[in-house]
Amino acid sequence: MNRLKEKYVSEVAAALMQKFQYKSVMQIPKLEKIVINMGLGDTKDNAKSMEAAVADLATIAGQKPVVTKAKKSVAAFKVRQGMSIGAKVTLRGEQMFEFADKLFNVALPRVRDFRGVSAKSFDGRGNYALGIKEQLIFPEIDYDKIDKIRGMDIIFVTTAKTDEEARELLRLLGMPYANQ
Repeated sequence: MNRLKEKYVSEVAAALMQKFQYKSVMQIPKLEKIVINMGLGDTKDNAKSMEAAVADLATIAGQKPVVTKAKKSVAAFKVRQGMSIGAKVTLRGEQMFEFADKLFNVALPRVRDFRGVSAKSFDGRGNYALGIKEQLIFPEIDYDKIDKIRGMDIIFVTTAKTDEEARELLRLLGMPYANQ
């Protein structure tokens, strides 16, 4: 069993049960999935650049990403319907806990001038969104083989009903929030 999943089962679930006074263990919020999205609109003309970005995302997530296509044509951005404009990965189960553990303990502390992530990036339904400016913070990425620095969005989808419950769940799992 993964280190973070073991922590959730042994410590986090009990702490959440006590803090929020749940009547059933099925009410305890849990991490449902992690979605990693990389917008690649700048690579629409260059197929090699798109392949490199997809390979980086696959290396980071440990799973092959899905290339997302434009649903509509937008003349102002020179985008045609069906063009490849991004890549995304949805992680669940063991891979999700492995990625979260790596993100909290290895990648985020490698960010320059890191003081913690914002505790305000919740959507009102218990989901958390985190933006990262460069993929170089992940240890698997080889600095010499990078053609361009790209950012990504990481969304933590939880079963929590409120932002407060989700915030506490992620804090107990090890999310390094900034002191606010």
